[in-house]
Amino acid sequence: MDNTNQKRVGPFHFISFLLICLLLSCTNCRQESKPTDQVTDIPAGELGNPSAPLTKVRILPYWVPTAQFAGLYVGIEKGFFRKQGIELEILPFIPSTPMDEMLREQQTDFAILWLVNAIEMKTKGLDIVNIAQLSHRSSLMLITKKSSGIEKLEDMNGKRAGIWVGYERQPQALFRKYNLDVEMVPIGSSNSLFLLNAVDIINANWFDEYHAILNNGINEDELNRFFFADYGLNFLEDGIYCLSKMTRENPELCKKMATAIIEGWQYAFDHQDEAIEIIVNYAKSVNQPVNRPHQRWTLSHYQSLYIPEGQTEISTLLQPEDFNSVRDIMLENGCIDQPISYESFFSHFSTLGNIPTTVEPNHE
Repeated sequence: MDNTNQKRVGPFHFISFLLICLLLSCTNCRQESKPTDQVTDIPAGELGNPSAPLTKVRILPYWVPTAQFAGLYVGIEKGFFRKQGIELEILPFIPSTPMDEMLREQQTDFAILWLVNAIEMKTKGLDIVNIAQLSHRSSLMLITKKSSGIEKLEDMNGKRAGIWVGYERQPQALFRKYNLDVEMVPIGSSNSLFLLNAVDIINANWFDEYHAILNNGINEDELNRFFFADYGLNFLEDGIYCLSKMTRENPELCKKMATAIIEGWQYAFDHQDEAIEIIVNYAKSVNQPVNRPHQRWTLSHYQSLYIPEGQTEISTLLQPEDFNSVRDIMLENGCIDQPISYESFFSHFSTLGNIPTTVEPNHE
């Protein structure tokens, strides 16, 4: 898997910058420059003002450039972040660097995380909060070939399942809930073991790996799908997270970030052809393999995950019942050793800065 490289300032530009600073100091008009990783607040009245200074902000996705993060790429290209006074840098995903470490050491300002991973980070002492929950149904499933004889959950007993490293919690909870003895084989992003029949079961996202398996010559009618959400394990995925310190010290920035991301996603869903081209260009710029049909599949399936049936716009509320369900299952399965409250975990961006909330508090 290819990783992107962050842009670095060349020596020529650095020397030029020093000379400019020297000239300004000679005229008694020197201004202090802020490091690029320091967040500066923009007055609300200057939103959309092209002459206003931009806030440099970093966000860390949990994967490489794909349509999974269309809202970020489209938001940059269409100017939605700049309209909010933000100059956004999308940090490269690096598997060897844990995301919780990046947040803890403030090497990123925001991150896109799955709910189960975020809860685990929170219970281990990382003081993060969810400011907007984008997905509302888990896309994760287990897939079997009908030729394996696995037609129902009970048939998985004694079988081998390829499970992504770092995403074992949901499968563990499913196997425990239904008393299944399944050997979990750690895998990366490849479907090879499943295609070669080295494992009988593999986990996959509906918007990604499932389509990749179909593209390897297996027809849908040759497969069985077991969506975790259909078995009471609706572990929600994409949420926008930051340190709680950020929500206290810079609530306006949190609101602006969430607003721009949502606008980027809404535009991507409404203009899918244009969004696909933007995503393909970003992926190619970092030498990431990409093809338009797969990105189109991903984006169209993401729309159903982000916009619940019967709605026309993205809902960003993390419902108390969804949070409580995942937290309680994790407690029951020993994934976490202490409970955390909904109120300490979710701070919707619209509530920051003393704006009334539409979320009813959950009194446990």
